[in-house]
Formats: sequence, C-alpha cells, structure tokens
Amino acid sequence: MSIREIIIEFMEEKTYKPMLKEELAVHFNINKGDFKEFYKILESLEKEGVLIRNNKDKYGLIKSDYLVVGVLQGNERGYGFVIPQDKEKDDIFIPAENMNSAMHGDTVVANILKRQESDRRMEGEIVRILERANITVIGTFEDNGQFGFLIPDDHRMAYDIFIPKAHTGGAKDKQKVIVEITKWPEFRRNPEGRVVDILGYLTDKGIDILSIIKQYKLPEEFPPKVQEMANNVAEILTDKDLEGRTDLRDLTTFTIDGADAKDYDDAISIEKLENENYKLGVHIADVSHYVRERSALDKEAYQRGNSVYLIDRVIPMLPRELSNGICSLNPNVDRLTLSVFMEIDKKGTVVDHQIMESVISSKKRCIYDDVSDFLENDDERAKEKLKEILPELKLMEELMQILHEKRDRRGSIDFDFPETFIELDDNGKPIDVRKAERRIANRMIEEFMLVCNETVAEDFYWAEIPFLYRIHEEPNPEKLQVFNKFISNFGYTLKGQEIHPKELQLLTKEIKGKKEESVISTLLLRSLKKAVYSATSDIHFGLAAKYYSHFTSPIRRYPDLVIHRIIKDYLKGKLSGEKQDRLEKKLPDIAEHTSMTERRAEEAEREVDDLKKAQYMSEKIGEQYEGIISSVTNFGLFVQLENTIEGLVHFNIMDDDFYRFDEENHYIIGERTKRIYRLGDTVKIEVIGADVAKRNIDFRLVNED
Repeated sequence: MSIREIIIEFMEEKTYKPMLKEELAVHFNINKGDFKEFYKILESLEKEGVLIRNNKDKYGLIKSDYLVVGVLQGNERGYGFVIPQDKEKDDIFIPAENMNSAMHGDTVVANILKRQESDRRMEGEIVRILERANITVIGTFEDNGQFGFLIPDDHRMAYDIFIPKAHTGGAKDKQKVIVEITKWPEFRRNPEGRVVDILGYLTDKGIDILSIIKQYKLPEEFPPKVQEMANNVAEILTDKDLEGRTDLRDLTTFTIDGADAKDYDDAISIEKLENENYKLGVHIADVSHYVRERSALDKEAYQRGNSVYLIDRVIPMLPRELSNGICSLNPNVDRLTLSVFMEIDKKGTVVDHQIMESVISSKKRCIYDDVSDFLENDDERAKEKLKEILPELKLMEELMQILHEKRDRRGSIDFDFPETFIELDDNGKPIDVRKAERRIANRMIEEFMLVCNETVAEDFYWAEIPFLYRIHEEPNPEKLQVFNKFISNFGYTLKGQEIHPKELQLLTKEIKGKKEESVISTLLLRSLKKAVYSATSDIHFGLAAKYYSHFTSPIRRYPDLVIHRIIKDYLKGKLSGEKQDRLEKKLPDIAEHTSMTERRAEEAEREVDDLKKAQYMSEKIGEQYEGIISSVTNFGLFVQLENTIEGLVHFNIMDDDFYRFDEENHYIIGERTKRIYRLGDTVKIEVIGADVAKRNIDFRLVNED
C-alpha cells in the first residue's frame, strides 16, 4: 500500500479528527529528512481534491455531501459556476458575494448552501482554492497616468488587474500585453500584476489571433531538442525501413484533400472483386515509425494533443519536417503506412478485413472540389485533371452510397451544419464570410474514414487488447425531455421513453431544408453529450455505432498515434502481458488529457472565428440582412444570417413595445401589441454595432408592417 493510500485510509477512520501536517508526520513516524517529501504528498492530495485544509491548516478528507471539488467557470458579471470533477454531479451556482477571490479556471472546493429544487439549481460558496489557473493573463493595457489596468481578453474573468506604474514595463495605452499576477484578489480589492510581455496593438497584423493563442496557452515554437530531432529524420526511406512491410507501391492509391492542405495522412484505393464485393483500402501515414514512444518528439506531441487550425495558420502537433514532409503522403514518393483493406458487400457490411504495415507511393494528390465537380457535374476540366483515376472515383461513389445507406438504416445522425468559411486578405482582414460547402468528395472520404475507424475499433475490442476508443454516451433523459418540449412549438415530437438515435435521425430528416432546421439542429446538438476519448469501449450514440475509434489522422491527433503503436505491437506479437498492464494504467490518463486538448482547440478555433466575424461586421454598420431567430433569452433575441454570422437584438432597442420572455414557449411577446417573435421566425435586421474585443455583434429589427 502506498503512503497516499495509507493517509486516506487513516483519515477514513471514524475517530479521525483533522490534524496539522506536522502532527501527521509524527503519527506516521516520518524521518525529519523525509518531511519535505511527505508534505509534498499532502499538497498533491489537496490539489487533487482528495483532502481539504481548513482555516487552522489541519487536514481532512473531502467526504461531506456538502463539499464539492471542481473547476470554476466565471462570468464577467462576477458570479460563477463550479463544474464538479465528479461528472455525475450537477453544476453549482456561486453568487458574486460568495466567490471569495476565486477566478475563472481555478480548481476550488465549494460548500453547498442550497440544494437543488425543481426550478432552481444548487447554490454554494467557495471555501478553498486548490489551484490557481491563471498565473499570467492576456488582455488590453489601459494607461491611467500614475498606474495601469489590464482588461482581460477572457471576459469570464470578472476582475481587471491593477498594475503599479513601476511594473507597466513600458506598455502603451491600448496595447495587447501579458501580465503576471503578483497578488491575488481579496475582498473588494482587484488582483495586482506586472507586464511581462508586450505583443503590440490589436490593429497590427496577426496580433488579434496571436492574442487568442496566448490566451488559450497554445504551444507555439517547438523546443530546440524536439526541433533538432525532427531536423535529423531522414527524408528518404532505406531498405531497413521497408523490412517486414507489404509493398503496395504499384497499387493505385491517391489522396483527396482541401486545396490548402499541406499534411496528407490518408490515401485510398479501391477495386471490384469477382464476387461483386468492393475491396476498399485506407492507407494511413505510419507516424509511429518516426515518433518513438517516450522520445522528446512523443512527449511534445502528447502535451499538444492535436493540431489547432486558426483560419490563417496551423499550430501543428508535430514539426513540419514530419507533418508536411516524411509523414505526409505526398504524390510519387515512397511513404510508410498502416493499411486497412476491407471487403465490403452490397449491403455495406465489412465481411473481411486485413491490417498491415505497408509502403505506398501515392499516384495523385486530388482536391475535393475537382473530384466533386467530376462526380456531381461530369465537369470536363475536372475529368481532364483526374483522367488516370476516373474509374476508381466512380467505384468509390457507388461504395459511398452503400455505406451511407447502411449508416442511415441503423440510425446514424447526420448533422448537416453549415460550416463557416472565412476569407482573409494579406493583412489578416476578413473580406468574406460564407457557408462552406460539404460536397460529394468530402462526404466520400468521411464515409471511408468512418468505416475504417469502426473496423479497427471492433477488431481490437474482440481481441481484448487495451485500446483507445472514441465514445459518445447516451444523452441525459432530462435534457431530451426539455428538447422534446421545445420542438413541440414547431409541431415535432420524439416518441418513447428511451430515445434511440434513429428517432433523432428521423427528426433531422423531417426538418431538413426548413427554416427552423438550423435552430433545432443546434439545440439538439447541445442536448447530446460530447464525444470523448476513453480507454473503455462504449457506444458512439451519434453514429449509432457499437465500436468506434480514431485511427485515420495520426499526424494531427495523438490518440490515433497511440493506437497505431498498439496495432503494430499486436501485429508483431510484441504485446506482452507486462506491456498490456502498462497500457491499462496509462490509457485512461491519455484519454482524459487528449479530450481536454481537443476541447481547448475547439474553444480557440471558435474564438478566432467569432473575432473575425465581428471584424467583418464592423464594416457593415447600417447594412440590412434577412436572418432567422436562432435563440430567445430574457434580454433579447439572437438572429443568424445566411452566412452563419449571429448577432443580438437587445430588448433595450426594441422600442415599439415592452417585450416579455416566455421561457416555456420559447418566444417573446409585446405587452401592448401582442406581437410575438418565435424561434425560427424569419426577420429583417440592420447591423448597428460590432465589439471586436468582446466578439459581440448587435442588430436591430427592421419592421416591415
């Protein structure tokens, strides 16, 4: 039994009363020379939320039903919510007066003051801050002459940070700076800090996106040791690299990607067998051959977790020498791959498959638009570009339809959300915002990657090998009840107590092409749980799949790289019992960490999109557009335009009447005119403001009576 377990067991005894760390050291007969190490263990248990230290510095277990450990999610109005570490527990509302100097992102202990009632959530107070999240904060410097203030970019921080004159570091008014906090907030007193880095003015090229990179603490440059390792990777394959691999260099393989893509991690091949089945090959870059476990490259890739795509730049998981070089399946060069060959019948069932280490030479680098132009429109220019592989593309189109129909039959939900395409000029200024098309070539690659990911996951589930899965748990029934009540306003309903994906799929088909499609789809997505990585196999609810993994993008996702290593060890008979035990212990941590880095990347990507949308609309003040009411609140209504941009119509400027929010029926109604605005209504708006710093866009309604 470890010392940690002994401490916890001791404190679980009914007779235990909180003790000082010195008293605990004496109780456990800790030698004086080991005091420091013992105290570190206590501090670690406190940070993890296992122990709590009271106001008299005495330690006890957090076992009370009234104490909850979690991360504080702040709000610019001063209040916050504690998101418990225990996922089964509900969030706790913390009023501003009970924050007790805690800041957004801090790991805290909350004491529950009011239990949850039918229409009100739990309420509590912060009683202990276990770990501060924000040692440094990025924002806009405001010079007040004798001192300065930092206005944080993250508006979930309710405090401005006071900066004494001596610690302004030469920052000028309205510059973007990074401040190190030197004193934490106290009752009625702001935190204090010093400027440690000056990024420049927000209007300087690239500073706006750089600020978001810094805000989310995304890694930028690779450490010298990692970069050196990448520089030393050989650019040409040797005979040793090819040992034990199946030679597929004569096979017709090719890649299909976006026009701007630089890292090609998947190639495909296809043939029709004599029995009329299809033989689909998915060939994935063998990144694990170059990124060895526990190497500096591997540790850095783990910390990053994934690549991050921020409109005009990529923060890659791996150095470009690998991601755009030797690992990228560039045309007409030999590349190492992990290949999955699947024999698929006319019903879309994978009747046989093989996984092998291989070497390929991609015959062509294709672009989504060219392939779509050929398959959708029989475009002559596209046909000329793709002339060597036209028969293969036609076969792939056939197979895609078969695979899609199979997924459709089992109830897989297709959210056909319009993605946003933001075009920037050479100075980073947004010059166009529009819907991004999801055409046939995109859907084809999507279907092939889905079937490959499922095939690999099911194979290793039945092999009973430790593995990383991509899971999407069943939705919370209460959230679906709320959603069901919401859609009843539009005349739709979900049947049955237990909702199957098929039921939700039928709804998405029913609303397709209707004005309320985007609104209902968005709320449905919010009602479902988020897909995460897991060391334990579970369903993927959205795909209606029993087994699912991420195998096809090891250049940009760490979980894919991990399972490549497991697969290769399994193929070579190197998965000893000892190695499997090690995997069992470390895979849950990898799953949790990479789920976190994925969330961080999504938040940063969304923040950059919102920033550029606000910049774009700041040039459109006074212009009028048609849009759909996408959300109704107690302070106004949100309207989404055709180009996916969303803005707020605040009640303050709706001066034709006094409007009241009817939460149950999801509409607002005028007290005098009885005019009703519902979710999904089409309205005309005028752009009246855009706050780039806060990423807010303001509209007013243009009434056309």
